[in-house]
Amino acid sequence: MRYIHYLGIIALFASCSQTSETQNSELYILRGDTILIPENSILKTKIKVERISSEAYQTQITTSGIVKAIPNNFAQIASPFSGRITKSFVRLGQKVVKGSPIFEISSPTFNEACKVYFQTKQQMQLSEKNLKRQQDLIKNGVGVQKDLEEAEVASEMAKQDYENAIASLNVYKVDTDDIVVGQPLIVRSPIQGEVVENSIVIGQYLKEDAEPVAIVAELSKVWVVGQLKEKSISSIHEADEVEVKLPCLSDKPINGKVYHVSEMLDEETRSVKVFIECDNSARIMKPGMYVTVHFFNAKESAILIPSRSVLQMESGSFVFVQLDANNFIKRNIEVAGTDNGRVILKSGLMPNEAIISEGGFYLMEAK
Repeated sequence: MRYIHYLGIIALFASCSQTSETQNSELYILRGDTILIPENSILKTKIKVERISSEAYQTQITTSGIVKAIPNNFAQIASPFSGRITKSFVRLGQKVVKGSPIFEISSPTFNEACKVYFQTKQQMQLSEKNLKRQQDLIKNGVGVQKDLEEAEVASEMAKQDYENAIASLNVYKVDTDDIVVGQPLIVRSPIQGEVVENSIVIGQYLKEDAEPVAIVAELSKVWVVGQLKEKSISSIHEADEVEVKLPCLSDKPINGKVYHVSEMLDEETRSVKVFIECDNSARIMKPGMYVTVHFFNAKESAILIPSRSVLQMESGSFVFVQLDANNFIKRNIEVAGTDNGRVILKSGLMPNEAIISEGGFYLMEAK
């Protein structure tokens, strides 16, 4: 009896296994590369088929960036000589124009430069008088040609020394007509803008190589410097429109234009710098601020399919294309990118073809 009972159990398991295999075999039938899903297959309720089409699409490249002052609109103001600050003319946030006084410094080195100026001026005047005297002597027939030539050379050299002394003082915006020996040097702003940093301390002694004590910047326009991977370089051009988003105003993007694409590639990051000029009249963008940059290409015709329709294997990405009501075939595709739950195709499908948009993973084992 026990033997007969075991035979019954074995027969029951064999029957269940056969039933399971029959059900699996009815999910789909593989005929070469074609997968047939019978009308009575449960997969008919599991998969969804969608017909694809091309549409106008604008590709977008997103990267991070940092706000920077435009170099020509940014000036770090330091003392050109060692000396002691005796006066400050500005305060933080003050508007200045080109040539506005920033601070005054008493400097022995500057005083020495002033003395050189007066000495060369006096020497030039003396050499000019001597030259005139030699010319008069020659004119009256009592001069010596050699003395005249020496006077001409001396006069020319004295004049050159005097011009060099003036040039050295003009660098510091010093008016040589009003210069007085022993007067302090007034350091002036080289640009128009606003005092954005001020560390001027009256009585402070500055060395010749001291750090800047004030910064003037004109920030009505700023640069955003982003990094662009080398594969995307060909997509970006000067004057292209760009959208910049700030962490504090993510819902209000700022428009900008590509000012320059660097000619140099960073070998470590395999990227190039892109300089974007943005209007900053509202002073929302601050130098040093991190932002998100969106580059947009011109609209082109493209095929976009649901991300869930794309399947992956070692050989690459693929989808199941519908041949007729019940037959499907696996087709490899090339992906150009993704956008909001959709995949942008580079190749592999044509408009008006139908694909399995949901449930394709049920056919993954079909070989």
